[in-house]
Amino acid sequence: MKSDFYTAIAQIAAERGIPRDAVLQSVEHALMTVYKKMADTEEEVSVDIESGSGVMRVYVHKRVVDEVSDPITEMALTDARQILAEVQAGDEIKLERTPENFGRIAAQTVKQVVLQRIRDYERDSVYDEFNDKQGELLSGVVQRADARAVIVEINGAEAVMPAREQVPNERYRPAQRIKVMLVEVNKDARGPQLIVSRSNANLIKRLFESEVPEIFSGAVEIMAIAREAGLRSKVAVVARQERVDPVGSCVGVRGVRIQNIVNELYGEKIDVIEWSPDTATFISNALSPAKPSNVSLDERTEVATVIVPSDQMSLAIGKEGQNARLAYKLTGWKIDIKAPESILENGGEFLRQAQSDLPVDLAWQGRVPRLVQADGMVMVRDRAYGPLPDDLVRMSVDVEILDPVIEVYWNRELRARFDVASGDSLSLDDPIPAAPIAQVPVADAAGETAAVAETADQRDAVPVEG
Repeated sequence: MKSDFYTAIAQIAAERGIPRDAVLQSVEHALMTVYKKMADTEEEVSVDIESGSGVMRVYVHKRVVDEVSDPITEMALTDARQILAEVQAGDEIKLERTPENFGRIAAQTVKQVVLQRIRDYERDSVYDEFNDKQGELLSGVVQRADARAVIVEINGAEAVMPAREQVPNERYRPAQRIKVMLVEVNKDARGPQLIVSRSNANLIKRLFESEVPEIFSGAVEIMAIAREAGLRSKVAVVARQERVDPVGSCVGVRGVRIQNIVNELYGEKIDVIEWSPDTATFISNALSPAKPSNVSLDERTEVATVIVPSDQMSLAIGKEGQNARLAYKLTGWKIDIKAPESILENGGEFLRQAQSDLPVDLAWQGRVPRLVQADGMVMVRDRAYGPLPDDLVRMSVDVEILDPVIEVYWNRELRARFDVASGDSLSLDDPIPAAPIAQVPVADAAGETAAVAETADQRDAVPVEG
């Protein structure tokens, strides 16, 4: 039958959630400390606790030698053979040194030592458990919340979410279950300190990994994330396997997957866009839901000039500049958003300056970028022409008006021709009508009319995915 001592050990182990052997080792270590203090000795000792009776015995370990040089650790062979006849020099001998009433004396002293050892074990266990989980998504329950920090319980351990890691418009209440990202584990004398976050941009990535199997498996990869916590985020994704729709995979059927993430973030808006290795295309996609008609890049200053239809200017900029700001964070390029009318400002200076940097043979004139609509039609002078081939749908094409015909170019290749008056499609094999290059009249500073050609950036329009 187990003694009360062993029953107490088992109870402590169960309450603290630690192995019984670890508690027993802590007790033995504490008893050795107590004995050395009682005996005022530095001898090597061990404590043996009988599992049945709970009786504790203290043993001193000595090395048997012919001539003693250190009485603390050594014992003469002649003395040792009086205790154990067959002992030889070089052997180790155990001598019982259990003091009288050792159990009572030990019980008075050992309690604090045992508790300290148990606390040390718990700290080490918590640190070892969470140290390898930095950057992972964890689920916890709010214990308490105040102006300084929110305490979250995670698997029996307490984590701190300081004010800097909280989302400003979120409210936390006790017993609320939330998902957080573990950003830091600090080892402290009082125990490991776990720092968690709800505002970190990588929280978005972990939520997508948990909701979208294609991201977890690697078929779809998140390339960049820009976030204004609690308000809006943009996530750029790309497919790493053929026939995988990266945006559709993240959104899910009827938006189920993305809605689960939005619900976890308490309504934060998320734009999922397709990443592109082409910088201009990526910038154009990053301004979603706006659909730019042209993007020009200045590699030297890393400034992108984006032409957006007038009716989409508010979408491109966003509330208080939020959409443009997130696009900048996502792409790393400063974005200058302009309406088509701005091209003609300052006497056409914008266009003339753009052309001055280009070789003469690239200075095409008269071609204006237009976005092909979903039905394949392109708007010119408030009239629809088309339909254009399917591969041009939602692409930015160059339109040139050569009365009496309109010609549509894609990558400098003539793809379609229409009659201006009737809108009928004309054969591309017919000779190109001899007509003057269309020019845009602009009043200069002296009030005279100057002909301003299209910029190279407008001619080399960037495809925009719908």
